[in-house]
Amino acid sequence: MSKASLRKHLSKFFSDPELKRWFDPLKVDVSSDEKRVCVAFPHAFFGDWFDTHARSRFEAEVARFLGPGFLVRYENSAGIGNRPQHLAMKPAQSVNFPFGHQFTLDNFLVNRKNSFPIASAREVATKGNSTYSPFVICGEAGSGKTHLLRAVANEISKSCGIERIFSGSVEDMNQLYASRFRNDPHKARNHLGAFDYLFVDDLQQIRNHPDLQQELILIFNALHDRRKQMVFSCTGRLSSYDFLDPKLKSRLEWGLIVHLEAPDLDIRVRYIQQQLKLRKLQLNQEQILTLSQRFTDFRFLQGILLKLFAFKELMNRDIREREFEQILSHTEDVTKPALTPEAVLKAVADHFKLPVKDVTGSRRHQEVVMARQMAMYLCRKLLGSSYPALGRLFGGKDHSTVLYAVKKIKELQQDDPDMKRLLISLREKCLSQEEI
Repeated sequence: MSKASLRKHLSKFFSDPELKRWFDPLKVDVSSDEKRVCVAFPHAFFGDWFDTHARSRFEAEVARFLGPGFLVRYENSAGIGNRPQHLAMKPAQSVNFPFGHQFTLDNFLVNRKNSFPIASAREVATKGNSTYSPFVICGEAGSGKTHLLRAVANEISKSCGIERIFSGSVEDMNQLYASRFRNDPHKARNHLGAFDYLFVDDLQQIRNHPDLQQELILIFNALHDRRKQMVFSCTGRLSSYDFLDPKLKSRLEWGLIVHLEAPDLDIRVRYIQQQLKLRKLQLNQEQILTLSQRFTDFRFLQGILLKLFAFKELMNRDIREREFEQILSHTEDVTKPALTPEAVLKAVADHFKLPVKDVTGSRRHQEVVMARQMAMYLCRKLLGSSYPALGRLFGGKDHSTVLYAVKKIKELQQDDPDMKRLLISLREKCLSQEEI
């Protein structure tokens, strides 16, 4: 394999300016026989920048391209003797992502709502001891629990052999007991208790396998006594699991429990933009917003994006507006309809007993202006609509007018308890229309 062939692969996921900035200056030698990649930097400071800004994504794509088991080694092409003393040689690094190259901490999109769970996961992945064991990741379906669990496992696998890590669901554990060890609990228990890291996904499935609860307690005890790291994920909140054995539940509560919030509009928009950039597919802002509003279930969002990517690959061109609408219209969407600007307008207009056309129009009556500003605020708050988009929705108003309205309502509710209660009531009405 040559540097050129690797660059061709990387060009599917990085722009040409990006590759010119950080890939082209590298010296890359590949030995297929030894399964080794040697990456040399033009100077030490370039390597320091690369380590912070490009290394994780580069290694993930090398793993995707070359397959598992390759080792990449970093060095300074100017020679170690020329390297500033405070910069150490970058270590040889396995680029095998045994639990899926797509599951990394770096590509897990996060905002303030999930900053603590992600920071905790990074700590577990890099700490090197069992300070946060067990680490329990809770969240609703589609919140990214499995991604985070496997990302931690992938990160840990960089510094230890995969043979020291068990990662699987409760169903996988049950299969191991029943098939591999032929219902010999002693052998299965000893096998699992010998690992240094235990990752158990979908803990709620243990409800279907009550016998596994006692086994998991014994395995837990063995690993805890050896001060080993355990990571679990479960749907919902652990505190609501009335089917758990009290001993198992109390042990899980010994460690750190975090709760992932479902991806909100901001995360869905950023995810779409990330995937479009990776696949080099062009969609306009209105189309991105349409996708993020309609497909609130993350798994459905991933499915529709896959359909759009497939269309682009088959047709070898970007998607036209009419084709985009046709693809969406033929997509089965079993999730509840997304909240729309029309639903917000209707809720506000009904409350003030006004026609919707007055709320979006130009009448300057005090009550109408207040209703209009509140509708703008709620659209911005609940839908994340841009100021220009809201200006168009409200009769072609300038974005600065919308900006002023949103800011004014935000300040009013901070000083006026009645205004705050009214906004909460209107928000609930908007969301109740979403569920109908």
